Amino acid sequence: MPTENHPAAMATLALFCKVVDNYGDIGICWRLARQLQSEHGIAVTLWVDDMRTFQRICPEVDPGAARQRIAGVAVRHWDGQDGEFAPADIADIVIEFFGCDIPPGYIAAMAQCEPRPVWLNLEGLTAEEWVEGCHTLPSSHPRLPLTKHFFFPGFTAKTGGLLRESALEAQRLAFASDPAAQAAFLARFGVAQADMAALKVSLFCYPHAPVAELFSAWAQGGEPVLCLVPEGVAADAVQAFLGAEARAGAARSSGALTVRVLPFVPQQDYDQLLWACDLNFVRGEDSVVRAQWAGKPFVWHIYPQDENLHHKKLGAFLARYAADGALDAFSLRWNGAAPPGADGDVAPDWPALWSALHAALPATAARAAVWREQIAAHGDLATNLLRFAASLK
Repeated sequence: MPTENHPAAMATLALFCKVVDNYGDIGICWRLARQLQSEHGIAVTLWVDDMRTFQRICPEVDPGAARQRIAGVAVRHWDGQDGEFAPADIADIVIEFFGCDIPPGYIAAMAQCEPRPVWLNLEGLTAEEWVEGCHTLPSSHPRLPLTKHFFFPGFTAKTGGLLRESALEAQRLAFASDPAAQAAFLARFGVAQADMAALKVSLFCYPHAPVAELFSAWAQGGEPVLCLVPEGVAADAVQAFLGAEARAGAARSSGALTVRVLPFVPQQDYDQLLWACDLNFVRGEDSVVRAQWAGKPFVWHIYPQDENLHHKKLGAFLARYAADGALDAFSLRWNGAAPPGADGDVAPDWPALWSALHAALPATAARAAVWREQIAAHGDLATNLLRFAASLK
């Protein structure tokens, strides 16, 4: 029977994911697949082309298996565009993530189904205004009797919202109200009780981020900073600071800065890491959404695009987020862009940028909490997606 948590009343869903942005693509798709299965009772098949990257965020994955079941989700290795499919192989809802071109044989079998499956292109996240006009727009197949609809995540009521599990906020509140749980969680990574008084920062960024310059500003600053960075992230800068290989468990202090390398944690642990820190540096799409639900100050390292199109996307988000000017200036410089009125040819003054951001952290934290409530009011992406799919049937 259809319910509020299962508005589509559809039994099966196929989600196709090609890994382009390292962990962002599979991170989003894995979260969505788990939520559709656990909260909405959908039988989900997740097709993934890069199983080893998948394994880093979900250790249960066997990268050599063509078929496996994890957390109730059927996982298939998507190893090419070949293959023959029958109508019986086709799911009630078919989702291609970010226009990833699902196999032609699968599409041909979709056209043979009666009724036709709901076909959605789940697009990437942007705060730009144009997405409101494109959200749920149809696109007819040029040869087959099929229609695909575009579904955009976003920050307003005229978009699909953001991924958020129903229990996430209760889990966050329980963790936030339990200092012992926070200390125990960080102790798993070698963080001592004496370190808990430092400003705790998680660092997740692309390799081109100006990490060495930030480390220098932190080391020369007046307040202790504990930087927790997953293994493999900013490897060159971290190794240079450590003076040794940047392996999980490695740590070094210099001046006011301590850098500690963490193992690459599963998704559930990453949420707790965001909750346990005072400031989070995040990258791409998946981690920036989780940072917003964490309700803590964050700096977004956006996925780079040709002709610096990502700078426009970042500016659109900052304009909606309406954070403190110090966060805006820091975020733009972190992404290689100059703030309005600034000379882009002049090297950023990282100690000054950090000092301004640090002073603004209380106001930024207050804004982060308000923003979390604002975006929660638009519902969660999984439920919104199923409701739209039901409307097409």
